[in-house]
Amino acid sequence: MSRQEREARIHKLLNQIQQQRLDMSIARRDWLESTARYDRGWLKLVSYRRYLAIGSSALAIWSVRSPSRLLRWGKRGFGLWSTFRMIRSALPSR
Repeated sequence: MSRQEREARIHKLLNQIQQQRLDMSIARRDWLESTARYDRGWLKLVSYRRYLAIGSSALAIWSVRSPSRLLRWGKRGFGLWSTFRMIRSALPSR
């Protein structure tokens, strides 16, 4: 392989690498745009972490003091969730 052929091959490979970097940059931007909604939701959930920890602690203390009330609310919540699923499955999807 002559020196000229080698330099041409190197130049071709460098151009290919540059194009791949540009493609990856575009793909990264598209990925960030498509997942931005989930990222915002995750950040909001993480920002509520302190309140969730306090609330779960209070719920744990409350459940120890009155377990029957917690079971009653759990049954109601499960019933509401089941009703919501049934209504959602009965309605025609868009």
